[in-house]
Amino acid sequence: MTKYTIDAAGRTIGRVASEAAHVLRGKNSPSYERHKLPLSKVHIVNAGKLSITERKRKQKVYRSYTGYPGGLKDQTLERMIEKKGHGEVLKTAITRMLPRNRLRPKILKNLEITA
Repeated sequence: MTKYTIDAAGRTIGRVASEAAHVLRGKNSPSYERHKLPLSKVHIVNAGKLSITERKRKQKVYRSYTGYPGGLKDQTLERMIEKKGHGEVLKTAITRMLPRNRLRPKILKNLEITA
């Protein structure tokens, strides 16, 4: 099991998330196989020091649907940071970069984020 540490201080959400998703998927390993669970863990430090512009905080919208009529919910990046913190924003970005299959929940267990 290999451990990777990514320092998020002064970097944008997308850059950190894409690097983490790449390693979590196992694509940096010569023994990469898309149908097998990779043996790598990612630890992201300084998530609270991400570089996010004020315009992005106001305009970025996360949408979710409850499944009921009229159940479309919107939440801005600023509101999400207030409620759940920078770590949850980063985790959402990484989750959405991974393929939507049975391996995704198992891969996400190898992710650790600290503020």
